[in-house]
Amino acid sequence: MLCSLRCLAAATMLCHTAAQAQPMFSAADLQTSTALARAAEQSGLAYELVDSLVTEIGPRPAGSANDARAVAWALARLKALGFSNVRAEEVPLRAWKRGEAHAHLTAPFPQPIVMAALGNSVATPKEGLHAEVAYYADLEALKADTSERAKGKIVFIDQKTERTKDARGYARAVAARGAGPAEAAKRGALALAIRSIGTDRDRLAHTGATRYAEGVAPIPALAVSVPDADLIARLQRYGKPLKMHLSLQAEGGIAGTSHNVIAEIPGSDKADEIVMIGAHLDSWDLGPGAVDDGAGVGIVTAAAQLILDSGAKPRRTIRVVLFANEENGFDGALGYAAKYKDQVHQFVGESDLGAGLVYRFQSRVRPEALPVVRAIAEQLAPLNIALGSNEGTPGPDAGLLMRRNAWPALELSQDGSDYFDWHHTANDTLDKIDPLKLRQNVGAWAVMSWLAAQSHISFGPMPKP
Repeated sequence: MLCSLRCLAAATMLCHTAAQAQPMFSAADLQTSTALARAAEQSGLAYELVDSLVTEIGPRPAGSANDARAVAWALARLKALGFSNVRAEEVPLRAWKRGEAHAHLTAPFPQPIVMAALGNSVATPKEGLHAEVAYYADLEALKADTSERAKGKIVFIDQKTERTKDARGYARAVAARGAGPAEAAKRGALALAIRSIGTDRDRLAHTGATRYAEGVAPIPALAVSVPDADLIARLQRYGKPLKMHLSLQAEGGIAGTSHNVIAEIPGSDKADEIVMIGAHLDSWDLGPGAVDDGAGVGIVTAAAQLILDSGAKPRRTIRVVLFANEENGFDGALGYAAKYKDQVHQFVGESDLGAGLVYRFQSRVRPEALPVVRAIAEQLAPLNIALGSNEGTPGPDAGLLMRRNAWPALELSQDGSDYFDWHHTANDTLDKIDPLKLRQNVGAWAVMSWLAAQSHISFGPMPKP
């Protein structure tokens, strides 16, 4: 019996070693991968697409006339590039529209404030609000306050955003924007102001979506520029009441529609399985949305175009999805998740952290697929991309799909060190993009998508969350 067990263990080890030694991809597939990376070095398509989008369309908040123009633009460009099954799939939504807004400090020293309403904010009365400011160093300080200090006041949260290569600093700070209004309203505040969720030192305010809790009366919500947040913080040292006048007009709950724009490269023997690479087509209204997310639109479209132009036939269908309304509701991702919930996805991924260089490749796949992930990483290494963990986060829309439908995911991590200087501001413009860095992104997405489409191993199914 002991000999039998030893023999079985040895046989198992030999099989495991043989599986590890077996090539994950054919020589032809690897040759195509190398050719895609080289072609990306000469491709200017991604930058040309971003240029066209921000120049010809500009800001494109979901449900707006410019959003509809962006959908028409995307359909025309994808058809002209030769993709198959190009289509726009309707997405119903509730739009929000910004109106005039201004704020200024009235005491202890009169000072104007640069500010922007947060997405979904309700309006102040037409005559505005004039009230004392209750200062909190961060969201946790507000949540810990069980007194009535905030009642009848304008709450100010001075939550700072740490500059990081990835989005961790933003992730730690953004709850002040998303949950702050509800926390302030629970304590009887008249309005909420926050330090902009950004890493810049410019006197520009960062907008972004906020949410109201069910059963809590909504209050006006705004962000002030980082220098003006510093001013409010300095005024605390005088020990005198700090007062603000705020006028903010906005309209929410507007019934509207947008569209997910989709294009495909049909697969061969596994055509019913999907390699989904995405970005979001909408932007906030303050700027033309070059880095958020015009860059992503250009990157994934150009990557798929390289595969199409190569003449090589992918085994699985490669699907480009330009999502509707990522910024203010994820309606496009929710619609896609419902429509395609029964379709097998080899992976989902999204480019949505600007135009910085890709420095890391991560996955969220079943353990049996990890040898394929390592083999893809070997092909990405010449692009200075390192292999990370199997705890990847594939972007906002793709992340929702991963969680909701338990689909596998791949992540190409971009250097976002300066992304949150411009994110959600009027300063999100084309000059922030380096065309050469876009080319590296395009090469990485093309190589990853091609090899994932060719894999003999399925990346899923994943366990249900």
